[in-house]
Amino acid sequence: MKNYLIIGASSGIGKALAEELASQGNNVIGTFNSTQSSDTENIKFHELNVMEEQELDFIPEVLDGLVYCPGSINLKPFKRISTEAFQEDFNLQVLGAIKIIKQALPSLQKSEAASIVLFSTVAVQSGFNFHTQVAVSKGAIEGLTKSLAAEFAPKIRVNAVAPSLTDTPLAARLLSTDEKREANAQRHPLKRIGTAEDIAQTASFLLSDKASWITGQILHVDGGKSSVVG
Repeated sequence: MKNYLIIGASSGIGKALAEELASQGNNVIGTFNSTQSSDTENIKFHELNVMEEQELDFIPEVLDGLVYCPGSINLKPFKRISTEAFQEDFNLQVLGAIKIIKQALPSLQKSEAASIVLFSTVAVQSGFNFHTQVAVSKGAIEGLTKSLAAEFAPKIRVNAVAPSLTDTPLAARLLSTDEKREANAQRHPLKRIGTAEDIAQTASFLLSDKASWITGQILHVDGGKSSVVG
């Protein structure tokens, strides 16, 4: 049994990952903010607002894996995005992750084989209209991933998953009609929208010993969108 901390485990990818890890018999500590969750078998929940300073006294002495899931999808023309909006996204997605990693690091260092998983987006490596606000913060996450992978090696592995549009509550307004769902599916070579489980299974692999020789990588789980013309 391993100890995993998932920040943002109450919905979407975080929820799917927490359930996946718990089903394997692991001890999962999950946090929630706006979507409250109750403890279930092998999953203990704690309320946390990553935008505020908070002592994470629920982190176990030994932590084998950390996953930071909070994010946003704000798609607007560049001229309509305020500098404050860029800052809010950066605070949530980058500084939030940094604060959590700093507090979790002593426990991660006590593990025999620790792993950190962060989340980027296909929009960092592939330029899309109206994705500036998303890509700026996630681009920073990719830089953070590679820098920490170098600094924390060989004790702690650090990787990121870069999905395309995924069927989660965060993306609900982009998939709110059958027409929108079909149009977005057709933009991917595999002709479907990704599921939370698709991404969670990749994150679970990166946390596991099966990925013991993988660090500093950005895994594109995006239905082929970043590399295949279809």
